[in-house]
Amino acid sequence: MPQAKVYGIRERLVPMRDALSEAINESISDAFKFPRERRLQRFFPMDREDFIYPPHERSDRYTIIEISTFEGRSVATLKELVRQLYERVTAATGMERRDLDIIITQQPKHAWGLMGDNGDETKLSYKVEV
Repeated sequence: MPQAKVYGIRERLVPMRDALSEAINESISDAFKFPRERRLQRFFPMDREDFIYPPHERSDRYTIIEISTFEGRSVATLKELVRQLYERVTAATGMERRDLDIIITQQPKHAWGLMGDNGDETKLSYKVEV
């Protein structure tokens, strides 16, 4: 059950939130063969002084996407997700690739609690091993 957290400077993140959300959802759905209707995202618009980065390397459009997911997907699948995110997010927002960092973290199913059950005891409607 991939979940995305998105961080950026408030004045830049909020206006592009809908386009970013759609690009992230489409990328996850395509790369992971994950149901589109199962979108799980959280946006964290930050005050400029709380979002510290090297300004000579990034602009004020700098955005971080963190995706937490079950372990079990292949390296090729994870790389495909990163590729699609760079392609779709930059196309949807006009953001430069250098202003986007993507971090994918995988955890074992037993480390999740989902809808009242342990993750490894939950019957999923999708396949993780892709």
